[in-house]
Amino acid sequence: MPKIKTKTVYLCSSCGDNHPKWNGQCPSCNEWGTLSEFKVSKDRKIINQKSEKPIDLKSAYNAPQLERFLTKINEIDRVLGGGILPGSIILLGGNPGIGKSTLALQLLSKLKKISLYVSAEESKDQVAIRADRLLIDSSHVHISSENNIDYILDQCVQLKPSLLIIDSIQTIYNDRLDALPGSVSQIRECGQQLLQFAKQNNTSILIIGHVTKEGTIAGPKMLEHTVDTVLYLEGDDRQDHRILRSDKNRFGNTHEVGIFQMEVNGLTEVSNPSELFLSERQNKAPGSSIFPSVEGTRPILLEVQALVADSNFSTSQRNINGIDFKRLSMILAVLEKRLGLHLSKKDVFVNIVGGLKIEDPAIDLAVIGAIASSYKEKILNQAMAVFGEVGLGGEIRSVTKVENRINEAQSLGFSQIIIPKSNFDRLKRDSKSNVIGVSNVGEALHRMFL
Repeated sequence: MPKIKTKTVYLCSSCGDNHPKWNGQCPSCNEWGTLSEFKVSKDRKIINQKSEKPIDLKSAYNAPQLERFLTKINEIDRVLGGGILPGSIILLGGNPGIGKSTLALQLLSKLKKISLYVSAEESKDQVAIRADRLLIDSSHVHISSENNIDYILDQCVQLKPSLLIIDSIQTIYNDRLDALPGSVSQIRECGQQLLQFAKQNNTSILIIGHVTKEGTIAGPKMLEHTVDTVLYLEGDDRQDHRILRSDKNRFGNTHEVGIFQMEVNGLTEVSNPSELFLSERQNKAPGSSIFPSVEGTRPILLEVQALVADSNFSTSQRNINGIDFKRLSMILAVLEKRLGLHLSKKDVFVNIVGGLKIEDPAIDLAVIGAIASSYKEKILNQAMAVFGEVGLGGEIRSVTKVENRINEAQSLGFSQIIIPKSNFDRLKRDSKSNVIGVSNVGEALHRMFL
């Protein structure tokens, strides 16, 4: 048998670009230590087949559209943008033990369609034991412990499943590559084969991926560019709730979230996350404010906690959980310069209760309220919610999705809502009841402590 000729290239795990020789720094993305060896076969046969004839966009738009199928788990359907689209590829990442495999099995149970669950990390017996514990309806679910990509795709050709789950991509390999499973070259090649199969057969594929210590999905970044949707399952081992977040979605809103609670029989949906995150709030404690956040299209009320204490060291501590550190530094500088709060020699701790990570600048005003409340040892009105972006001049800037935030706060009994003045002026007259518009941080704190 003639020996297959191969050539060696070096693939970047950050940007996915390949180079003919190894470098310490990737010439494309300038990341250090990301190039690894990748062998490519030179003897790939070119198959004589006719290319598809291009069509105009209007004809494609008028053609029959593929219909999504619902997973029957509302939180997943919300994050995906209304269900799973046939032929789409979904990448699900998360820390070990967070519940990725549990969520995948529960999805198959609710789906009621012929599906194939490929668990290359566990044996069929181990998967069956977990499915029994989770009370999974397995009448339509097929299990395989195969980890050779060619054999997996052959099983799919025979079974014709509506949904294929790969658990996980780091354990699947192509035996034509001289590399270990989980390597950059194996993940790239297996990902491409799965992509080609999904588009040719309209088979939806859910790929479960390991994450690095930085919290990103392990392997080449090209894998995230290839798939249609990237989901992260987040949560703390010490808490029983889990957050499913959409980081990329070609067919729906990005940054959409679904909330689950981990119980004995698996993950259960949380239909009203605002009540969950506010359930243990103390009524008479300074350093607490309520922020109406919007994750994707979903408004969620969160508690912002702050603690200001005398520093015992020459350098003051700044510990945060849930917001960007640089954002907090800016807020503290505004409070010191514009309002005269002497925080440079104080330790400041800020926590977003529930473990959500907030990138919305509208949280600025809620953080300021919580810090000022702790600094002054004054309790904010318990029926008040606040939001607004704070500028370096101390001005309160307008934010988006104002009516959604107000409606969510009012539905949970918050009778006083402080918002930016520019947003207040644009509200409809019937929406202005119990809403106060403020233009700067001094006016905002005056209203908060009335």
